[in-house]
Amino acid sequence: MDAMPALEARPLMDKDTFLENFTHEVQPHKTYLCYEVELQEDDAWVPVDEYKGFLRNQGTDTMEPRCHAELCLLRLIRSWELNTEQHYRVTCFISWSPCHDCARELAAFLGKNSHLSLRIFASRIYTLGGYKTGLRQLQAAGAQVAIMASKEFEYCWETFVDHQGAAFLPWDDLDKHSKDLSKALKDILQNQEN
Repeated sequence: MDAMPALEARPLMDKDTFLENFTHEVQPHKTYLCYEVELQEDDAWVPVDEYKGFLRNQGTDTMEPRCHAELCLLRLIRSWELNTEQHYRVTCFISWSPCHDCARELAAFLGKNSHLSLRIFASRIYTLGGYKTGLRQLQAAGAQVAIMASKEFEYCWETFVDHQGAAFLPWDDLDKHSKDLSKALKDILQNQEN
């Protein structure tokens, strides 16, 4: 196996990159993933700002070895060596839902790391090769899987994007598209057929 490049998570995304990759109007062949980690203290979740940023899949348009964004995130989480005596919640906002292989890897990771919980909010559903089974495996492993709605897009804009003071402007049909995708995801997660 080729050595993987050192991951470098960046704290803020360029606003054009966000719009190009997270709107429903474009179908880019890359995946961007914004993440944040919170630590459970009593009944509250406290942000851990040092574990917050964004990354993207590797190797699709670079000379680096291929690595899907979700697997890059898993490598990053492992490098943090989080305290297994505490409980952490990782929240991801991702431009494409995980493929079958990534969903399986995430599910296996959650199974071995009971001190972590995972929430995934996807802008769109990746629809190739066993993706329905993968999403159901991910949910069965305890991950929360949902479609991004207006409030999640705005949160990402405010939290992960170098918007230079510009307000988030929803694109045409954002709410309708999100509702349609949410219904499709709900059907996938409730239906046991492929």
